[in-house]
Amino acid sequence: MVKYRQDPTFKEPRFSGISTFMRLPHVKTLENVDVAIIGIPFDTGQTFRTGARFGPQAIRNFSSLVRCSSNHHKINIFDYISAVDYGDIPVVPGFIQETYKNIVEVLAPMYKKEIVPIVMGGDHSISLGELRAAAEHYGPVSLVHFDAHTDTVDSYFGQRYTHGTPFRRAVEEGLIDPFHSIQIGLRGSINSVDEYDQSRELGFEVITTEEVLDMGIKSLISAIKHRVAGRRVFLSFDVDFIDPAFAPGTGTPEVGGIYPREAFQILRQLTDIPFIGFDVVEVLPAYDHGDITSALAANVMFEMMCLTALNKKEHT
Repeated sequence: MVKYRQDPTFKEPRFSGISTFMRLPHVKTLENVDVAIIGIPFDTGQTFRTGARFGPQAIRNFSSLVRCSSNHHKINIFDYISAVDYGDIPVVPGFIQETYKNIVEVLAPMYKKEIVPIVMGGDHSISLGELRAAAEHYGPVSLVHFDAHTDTVDSYFGQRYTHGTPFRRAVEEGLIDPFHSIQIGLRGSINSVDEYDQSRELGFEVITTEEVLDMGIKSLISAIKHRVAGRRVFLSFDVDFIDPAFAPGTGTPEVGGIYPREAFQILRQLTDIPFIGFDVVEVLPAYDHGDITSALAANVMFEMMCLTALNKKEHT
């Protein structure tokens, strides 16, 4: 069986060659693939700063420094998964519904073959297209959502499809099961005092940043695993979950967020969960300093690959 992996031979330095995620082969194939890295460079859904369309490019550029083994999990991920950089989905700038169709067209066959897509955004509106594709094979899935914002607002400027609305639309379309889904890290000023309650009324469990800090990581992990127990799970990670001191390159930064150290502690403990897909969204390179937000996103994606590799290890 062909296995796609990072080239371990060091034939050329990491800064040379064409940029792919983690220097993986750029292969548009669904054969002998466990993980597909995919960019969705779409940012027409943003409501404040624009420019997340350049996020996949920036993440790929930094990711050449991401290596193949996890000291925490004590594994070389490519011992268990075959992974490719599939390239970018052809978005239609300014036209969100046409872009959603393209997302489904590319991702649905992957989900049908139970390949795990790890998507780089782009703004958070893209998650709706991803969930539409996933639901074609899996039906409603559980959502683990790390974000400063609920993204369950009904509309912005009279528009129902923005980066602030995808998970309300996903509930309405039956793509996710909100009663087995959880939103983590919400904080900052809000549009109305009942905004978080609106998420709860849809069925989501909501844990704010303040509550995360009060309960501690161990209790948070227990809450997440209890909430999604026995379900197929999609994980969505908005980089504004992280404090903007450490992730300035994003569209709607909120002060007072989680530190990267704690975020990685959380991600590394999300083992024994059957994740079917992931995304990392809202990287906006124009506001990044020293590529630290791209570095964060690339390493978050590596942890997602680790979780997928651990699931493969467990079932082989």
